[in-house]
Amino acid sequence: MTRPTPLPSDLEIASAATLRPVAEVASDLGVAPEHVEPYGRDVAKIDLAAAANEPRGKYVVVSAITPTPLGEGKTTTVVGLTQALRRLGSNAVATLRQPSMGPTFGIKGGAAGGGYSQVVPMERLNLHLTGDFHAITAAHNLLAAAVDNHLHFGNELDLDLRNITWRRVMDVNDRSLRNIVVGMGARADGLVRETGFDITAASEVMVLMTLATSYQDLRARLGRIVVGYTGEGKPVSAEDLGVAGAMAVILRDALKPNLLQTLEGGPALVHCGPFGNIATGTSSVVADQIALSHADLVVTEAGFGADMGAERFFNVKCRVGGLEPDAAVIVTTVRALKVHSGRYDIKAGRPLPESLLAENPDEVRAGLDNLRAHIEIVRAFGVSPVVAINAFPQDHDSEHEVIRELAAEMGVRCAVTRHVAEGGAGAEDLAREVLAAAEEPAAFIPTYALEDSLTDKIEAIATQVYGADGVDYAPAAARALATYENAGFGELPVVIAKTHLSISSDPSLMGAPTGWRLPVREVRANVGAGYVYAIAGDMRTMPGLSRHPNAERIELSADGTITGLS
Repeated sequence: MTRPTPLPSDLEIASAATLRPVAEVASDLGVAPEHVEPYGRDVAKIDLAAAANEPRGKYVVVSAITPTPLGEGKTTTVVGLTQALRRLGSNAVATLRQPSMGPTFGIKGGAAGGGYSQVVPMERLNLHLTGDFHAITAAHNLLAAAVDNHLHFGNELDLDLRNITWRRVMDVNDRSLRNIVVGMGARADGLVRETGFDITAASEVMVLMTLATSYQDLRARLGRIVVGYTGEGKPVSAEDLGVAGAMAVILRDALKPNLLQTLEGGPALVHCGPFGNIATGTSSVVADQIALSHADLVVTEAGFGADMGAERFFNVKCRVGGLEPDAAVIVTTVRALKVHSGRYDIKAGRPLPESLLAENPDEVRAGLDNLRAHIEIVRAFGVSPVVAINAFPQDHDSEHEVIRELAAEMGVRCAVTRHVAEGGAGAEDLAREVLAAAEEPAAFIPTYALEDSLTDKIEAIATQVYGADGVDYAPAAARALATYENAGFGELPVVIAKTHLSISSDPSLMGAPTGWRLPVREVRANVGAGYVYAIAGDMRTMPGLSRHPNAERIELSADGTITGLS
């Protein structure tokens, strides 16, 4: 058993760190000074011209098994692994998503890593950073305002009021604004209609920023955004409304990735933050292209399990960016595998059951089907998987051994990593396995061809990735798919929104469920982002992030130093 060692809080660890000047961090990465735009002492923007060199680095994605509501440590693993790789002599860089302030002030808390595997400065990363999220919010809402302005002045494009799909966004969890009525008041205050707010991380602008490869590509994607449809079913775009150029100007600086550093002084590019349950769940293509131009090895993260984040990373992000993955890390924990035994129900915000922490290799063994499924998911893409056992102080060696036995049985590399408690030193075994896996021949194979029909793509993901027996379409979803095929959207890739708590669309089904069918109830076209978005199951069963606000746990000292941040 790993001996429990009390750790200082994440904030205490981050606050005690001595940060290197950001210019030195950029120099270590090999970015020329003229491409570095400092934002204060510790953060910089990197100009897109820094990606002009041919990619030279190996490309590794960190995914996971199906997580518990607490998460299994992908971000900490990215940071710890990057630190370990640098300790072993590799010029490695981490590329991560920026945290949304909604979850930061909700049940999830911050997202800068944890323990001695964090990206710093922690406070800036979790709170505003360089204002990218606010620029995305402004660009998104400018388009929303243009829609209502167009309706107010006569609706020349004949937008159907019952089929306007563009809502507003803000970077705060506020359930009372999910569904609202606008245009109340005087006649000059606009047309009365129903709409609502989403969180900024769920904005289509956020996703298309993630996938944009240049300013020209960003501008084109913004123009293709569909805000609604006419009475005859014709899509109406941001280009039709004449607002895409203004949106691109607002996003000019936001398209540049942000350079920060790990606790051990290595470079970390942080950019964009789409959610992994409803969108691509990856950091930006441009951040990875810049990193691959300079680093020996780039470690990036894809949201939630391999059935979600890694699938979209492979099928969407890699395709859009022309990126070739060399290896994939699958993070697993003893506690998650015990949950997949079906004997436990973990709730965020509640203490873990004492029995979950007791030594019980048989319970770990009973949950191994989930890990086995995720290994097969990664292998199906032609990429070498490495199992990372993220060790917690309450784990037992016998439980780790059960996981090692499965990895050996399946012929995949495996290592225990203790990066949270020990920093890069605790992840060196994992780093060695990743370096070896990245040297193995890779033959990247997407799940489907882009010329396949939308229904064929959805069914390929459902059957080949999720292990479903097939797909059942609600009538409205079937009609939407036919409409999108007729509108010329059929060659777009597909993103399926579903629960992250099961490989299936039912969060109560643990392990690797069989004999189930994927229920697609709604389909939307995110044309600007460049994919068709299918909603499977009841997304309302997702745990809310605003039930346990952390705002009262944040305090400032007299000089403005943050002295408390969950």
